[in-house]
Amino acid sequence: MQAIQVTAYGSPESMTLAVVDDPVPGDNEVLIDVAAASVNPIDWKIVSGAMQAFIPLPMPFTPGVDAAGTVVAVGRNVTTLKPGDEVMGFIGIVGAFATRAVVEAARLARKPASLTFVQAAAVPAASLTAWQALHEHGALQAGQSVLIHGAAGGVGSAAVQLAKQAGAHVIGTGSAGNREYVESLGADAFIDYRAEDFVKRVPRLDLVLDLIGGDTQDRSWSVLKPGGTLVSTVARPGAARAEAAQATGRHFATRSDGPLLEKLATLHASGIQRTHIDSVFALSAAGQALGHSMGGHVRGKVVLDVAQ
Repeated sequence: MQAIQVTAYGSPESMTLAVVDDPVPGDNEVLIDVAAASVNPIDWKIVSGAMQAFIPLPMPFTPGVDAAGTVVAVGRNVTTLKPGDEVMGFIGIVGAFATRAVVEAARLARKPASLTFVQAAAVPAASLTAWQALHEHGALQAGQSVLIHGAAGGVGSAAVQLAKQAGAHVIGTGSAGNREYVESLGADAFIDYRAEDFVKRVPRLDLVLDLIGGDTQDRSWSVLKPGGTLVSTVARPGAARAEAAQATGRHFATRSDGPLLEKLATLHASGIQRTHIDSVFALSAAGQALGHSMGGHVRGKVVLDVAQ
């Protein structure tokens, strides 16, 4: 099979496409022919070495957390899937940027027939992250208000829609060119972070979803109601800042969850939820795809068409 290989931490452009042995599924795993894989910020953070203290990996490794494809073999304990099933999943911290991958069966959901493999590959990590941030860590309720920083990105786009479906008042931040896009996802208001200070624009909020970190997170405490919650996927909120704001700060790593992904896939199949594809690259151009993601301002998701 072919796989993108990282032999040393550094620029994504130094990754190579190599021929390697097919992986063999364990007892609780399946082997899939990967048709598409999506790019997430965690991919280029891992490739750069920024995450090596937290996620040590043996060299060489194949990056990629999201995949969609067809099951070709199953481990002896797997009863939920069979060869020929079309699946999608947040498969783990590495392994998706290849023509074949082994995945724990519990991480996978069946791909809706109405989604292409490219569309399906864009769903898992971003949608699972958005759902878990809003509902499991943010405890979002109907009638509450939520501010979503980076609302045009993969996680932000999913979160705007999920928050609106939950009956929340949704405010998104982003660059001016994404105003119409974010509003089309259901946002009640949009703030151009380059031209406007969100602190001066928003009322006291129940929840902030921080997908940016840094100064954006620091200033977000001031817009929370007492008892409000700041959930961040990128930086652990400081306990002292939370106490001063009489709020709660939460940081989490996304949990792979096949049953939850099945639920989210159903939303996509029905058209209630959608994922915008920013751009599509061939597997051989994975370095360019990660570089594009690193540049920021991606609308929705970047995807590798592995079958191309």
